[in-house]
Amino acid sequence: MGADLARLSRILLVATAVAWGPALGHADAGTAAPPTPSTPASAPADTATFAGGCFWCMEPPFEALAGVISVTSGFSGGPEKNPTYNQVSAGLTGHLESIQVVYNPKKVSYAKLLDVYWHNIDPTQDDGQFCDHGKQYRSAIFCRGAAQRSKAEESKHAIQASKVLKGPIVTRILPFAAFYPAEAYHQDYYKKNPEDYHAYRTGCGRDQRLRAVWGAAAPPHS
Repeated sequence: MGADLARLSRILLVATAVAWGPALGHADAGTAAPPTPSTPASAPADTATFAGGCFWCMEPPFEALAGVISVTSGFSGGPEKNPTYNQVSAGLTGHLESIQVVYNPKKVSYAKLLDVYWHNIDPTQDDGQFCDHGKQYRSAIFCRGAAQRSKAEESKHAIQASKVLKGPIVTRILPFAAFYPAEAYHQDYYKKNPEDYHAYRTGCGRDQRLRAVWGAAAPPHS
C-alpha cells in the first residue's frame, strides 16, 4: 500500500507540474529542453549517464559532489527520439529514467561517480527501483567507450565480491547511444518543490531500503 501511495503521489505531482508549469515559468510536457549550463572553454569536461529509478532522487547526490558541473534528468536506452515523460513513465518506450552528469575529471573521477551511483540504488532489484516498478525504472550504467565500461565492470565485480549485498547485482552495463533531457519542470525538482519531493521520497521508502541494502555504507538522506 505504501508503494502504491508513493507512486500515486508522484503521478499527481507530475500532473500538477504539467498543469501549472506555464504559470510557474516552466516548460510544458514535450516542449523545449532545459538550457545546457555554460562552462569555461578551458575547463575539461567528461559525461556520465546513469539510470537509477526516479531521476528526481538521483540528482541530489551527484550535484553535491565537488567537480560536478551539471546534472540533467532525462531518458536513455531506448530507440525513440525526443520522448516525453508521459510516454516513458507509462512504459511506452524503451527508455529508462536517467541522469546525465557533466563533470571535471581533474576534480572528481569516474570511479567516484560510480561509487556514488551504486550506493544510491538497489543493485539487486530487477523490476524497477524501490516503489517504482517497470522496465522504465530499472537501473543501468550507460558507458561511453571502453574506458568507462572497464571501470563500470570493475566496480561491479568489486561490490559483488565484497559480499555486502544479499543478492546478485542485476544492474545493466550498456553502451551509451543517446540522452534526451526531460521537461524543464523535472530539472532540480528537489530544489523547486522540496516538500513534495521529500513526501514522495519518504513514501517510496527509498532511504529505508538503501539502509537495508547498504547498511552503514548507505548515503545520508538527500
